[in-house]
Amino acid sequence: MTSYVENETDIEFEFDIKQLLDTVMEQVLDMEKCPYEAQVNLLITDNQGIHEFNMQYRQVDAPTDVLSFPMIPFQKEAGFSVVEEGEADYFDPESGELLLGDIIISAEKAFEQAEQYGHSAKRELAFLMVHSLLHLCGYDHMVEKEAGIMEEKQERILSFLGITRGDIL
Repeated sequence: MTSYVENETDIEFEFDIKQLLDTVMEQVLDMEKCPYEAQVNLLITDNQGIHEFNMQYRQVDAPTDVLSFPMIPFQKEAGFSVVEEGEADYFDPESGELLLGDIIISAEKAFEQAEQYGHSAKRELAFLMVHSLLHLCGYDHMVEKEAGIMEEKQERILSFLGITRGDIL
C-alpha cells in the first residue's frame, strides 16, 4: 500500500497526515475486501484551491471540503474484479499496485467543520479520508439508500479505528 501526500498550504497539523491516511486507507481497503495492494494520492489545499478544482471538474462555483477522483469505473461498489479486464489501465507498472485515485481536501474547510461539529481536526480529516476512499471504491450518496450505506460504513470504519465524534478539540 502506498500513499502520496502533498500539502500545498501553510497550515500545520498536530498529527502526521500521511500516517493518518495510511491507517484509514488500510482499514477501508480491508473492510471492502480489496484483493490488491493499492495506491492513493492526497492533495491538501485551501478553500481557494479546492474552489478552483470544484469549478473545473464539477462546474460548482464554490469551495467544498473534499473531492474524489476515482481511477476505476466500478460496476458495483467494491467490485474489484472489474480491474482484471483492463489490468494495464489500473495498475502502476512499477509497483504493481492498484491505482485507486486522487483525493483533494481543503484544510481550511476541515478545520472549519471540526470546529462546527465540536471535534478535532484529526477526526474531521479522517472522516473526509474515509468518505473519499469509499468514493474511490465505487460508493456514492446521490440517492438516500446509497447515502445510508456510505454513512453506516463511514461510522463503522471510524469507530473501529477509535476515531469518534468524542475525539474533541
